[in-house]
Amino acid sequence: MRAVVRPCRSRLAARVGVAVLLGAYVLPLHAIELSVLSAGAVERGIRPALAAFERESGHTVRIDFAAAPALRAALRTAPAADVIIVPQGTLDELAATGVAVSGPRAPIGRVGVGVAVRPGVDPPDIGSADALKAALLSADTVVFNRASTGIYVEAMLQQLGIADAVRTKSERVLDGASVMRRLLAGTAPRELGFGAMTEISLFRDQGLKLVGPLPAPLQNFTTYVALPWPGAATTDRADAVARLIRHLQSADARSLYVAAGIAPVP
Repeated sequence: MRAVVRPCRSRLAARVGVAVLLGAYVLPLHAIELSVLSAGAVERGIRPALAAFERESGHTVRIDFAAAPALRAALRTAPAADVIIVPQGTLDELAATGVAVSGPRAPIGRVGVGVAVRPGVDPPDIGSADALKAALLSADTVVFNRASTGIYVEAMLQQLGIADAVRTKSERVLDGASVMRRLLAGTAPRELGFGAMTEISLFRDQGLKLVGPLPAPLQNFTTYVALPWPGAATTDRADAVARLIRHLQSADARSLYVAAGIAPVP
């Protein structure tokens, strides 16, 4: 009969100890709650990317969303988060005024502008610049925000030569989510709204309909980047922030962005 060799308790304990030590290289000794302040247009891609980071790192992440004007104002004040995700244009504007925003940047991607209508409203023809112009002139109400998308829509209306005609029936709201809620609550037979394509898709389950993207000659893409907010208090915190920035640039994170409709930066 063949003898069965059983490991002694000391060997077993040694193996368990090695396993614990190896695990320490994978998970942080002290889990940290990080905070992120982000533009709402990238929410559909950022939420799953942060969830994956939490699973892989052992850290937790709290995220808040804000429109571009609020993000711009926040960057002029004391740190309000560990990481901020903003339009590249916001950083360029701040740099032009002498506000230094330094640190490694993780490109998230770019998002185009689309047109949306509520359930029951016939989608207008927006297949060309002339068709979009006609749709805007015949609309009862045109809704857009006061953030990045709305600023571009203002310029587009000027370009189309209909800014004055549309102004009298325009409704401006705070951010992209407010545009979608306003459209869903509308009653006029011919209402349409402008928003980031990704924000429109967030309200698809509530019946909001994406008519389509702006015609190619009029399309505008906003590029979003993530960067650490200066002022991490401890080495452990700075290391966690750096790990998050690396994760947001990973191939896995980029695949989540693409699945959410966030196009890669060329």
